[in-house]
Amino acid sequence: MLIGCPTEIKPQEFRVGLTPNAAQEAIAHGHSVVVQSGAGNGAGFTDADYTAAGASLVDTAAEVFASADMIVKVKEPQAVERKMLREGQLLFTYLHLAPDPEQTHDLIASGCTAIAYETVTDDRGGLPLLAPMSEVAGRLAPQVGAWTLQKANGGRGVLMGGVPGVGPAKVVVIGGGVVGTHAAKIAAGMGADVTVLDRSLPRLRYLDDVFGGTFKNRYSTAGATAELIADADMVIGAVLIPGAAAPKLISRAQLSDMKPGAALVDVAIDQGGCFETSRATTHAEPIYDVDGIMHYCVANMPGAVARTSTIALGNATLPYMLALADKGWRQACEDDPHLLNGLNVHAGHLTYYAVGKALGIDVLAPNLALKA
Repeated sequence: MLIGCPTEIKPQEFRVGLTPNAAQEAIAHGHSVVVQSGAGNGAGFTDADYTAAGASLVDTAAEVFASADMIVKVKEPQAVERKMLREGQLLFTYLHLAPDPEQTHDLIASGCTAIAYETVTDDRGGLPLLAPMSEVAGRLAPQVGAWTLQKANGGRGVLMGGVPGVGPAKVVVIGGGVVGTHAAKIAAGMGADVTVLDRSLPRLRYLDDVFGGTFKNRYSTAGATAELIADADMVIGAVLIPGAAAPKLISRAQLSDMKPGAALVDVAIDQGGCFETSRATTHAEPIYDVDGIMHYCVANMPGAVARTSTIALGNATLPYMLALADKGWRQACEDDPHLLNGLNVHAGHLTYYAVGKALGIDVLAPNLALKA
């Protein structure tokens, strides 16, 4: 199989879908790899690193898309890239289709087979290809939130850890999963007063057992959320419904109950955001003000630490990429039902139920897509 890796073109996206080590592994399995020149620069990988691994270099993304049997990326294909996809081609990347009808319709029209990192599962009920970026985004969230809180950026001018005689920032994390846990750990490590909200009692027990007094937790209800955000300096949205649009947990009306200059950090923005007033931003212009509340809603937060993120993502995706290349997508998905859960689009059909429900599109069951 010929595996292709183009340069990411989403604004301020510095990650790359294929590391030189991953290219070398694929080549050792008997496959060919073509990489767009400069694709790895943002993550600190040079063209020489790829050629040393045995990959071929081409100048343009068009050459990658035209030649490759499988396209490996990081972010969802942009409009210009979607036009280059073709029938029978395999796309392996993050997609986040539920809040993106335009991309969904374009992928269906292309005839390609698209497997989304974020809906691949494992036998422990986890999302192994989303987890590394959730860990990165969770750890970044208090950092960027602390920056947003600075007065020069429109924030309240509150220091996360306070100082002797002055209390720390109050941070509320909505969601106690991978993102929320890592966000709470870092925020507490910065000295903040942290409370995590979640609807799963087993998860709350786990957080209490493992982290003890490092941070507090509360069962998530509308009343508890309203009470806590009214006193918060920072709220981190860390909710996830796999493959589906994120629920809106803070309304615009509730912003008037919050402290002026408080920061909302929406890590769920890739899935449409969990605050009613969220809209995707970029690293170039990351924050905006709604009713005196500062919003940080960068849709590719891990891109800010591109080298760490690329290596972490590559470690997770490599076994799946090799399975797809070695066996072909049909056999790989037949052998691994968790990989089949990643199938979102095939041959003109949507194959992921949560996306179909969100966008009102008929869905072909993945097991039927295997036979199509």
